[in-house]
Amino acid sequence: MRYPASEKIEIIKIVEQSFLSARKTLDQIGVPRATFYRWYDQYQTGGPEALEDRPSQAGRIWNRIPDAVRDRIIELALEQSELSPRELAVRFSDTQGYFVSEASVYRLLKSHDLITSPAFIVMKAANEFHDKTTAPNEMWQTDFTYLKIIGWGWQ
Repeated sequence: MRYPASEKIEIIKIVEQSFLSARKTLDQIGVPRATFYRWYDQYQTGGPEALEDRPSQAGRIWNRIPDAVRDRIIELALEQSELSPRELAVRFSDTQGYFVSEASVYRLLKSHDLITSPAFIVMKAANEFHDKTTAPNEMWQTDFTYLKIIGWGWQ
């Protein structure tokens, strides 16, 4: 439960003026001792103003990439557009000394519409194989003849 500053000061005064021990007084009031002593320490060091409620701050999310780093990743992606998100993540981590995952780079590029769909060559199925088989397991060879290997082309 949140207490306004006026109630915190009143609780501190009640505990100070009580003939009972602080523990028993706090048990009767229903305020945890750790909470009371935190308030009391704030009151001792900063006066009544230290007990005022402060709006909660939206802190930095521990795993959020800072905006400056995001901008540098986008710049690198625009400079070297031929690199995949994985290659960009590795290049950025190596050159900038700041680790970013491949997934983070992919999401960042996708949010900026910098992800292009891979190029596919559509091949129509034939009624029969062009290369006729003459022995067992040669069929597998024809199944794997049209793979695109990055850096080598269609094999």
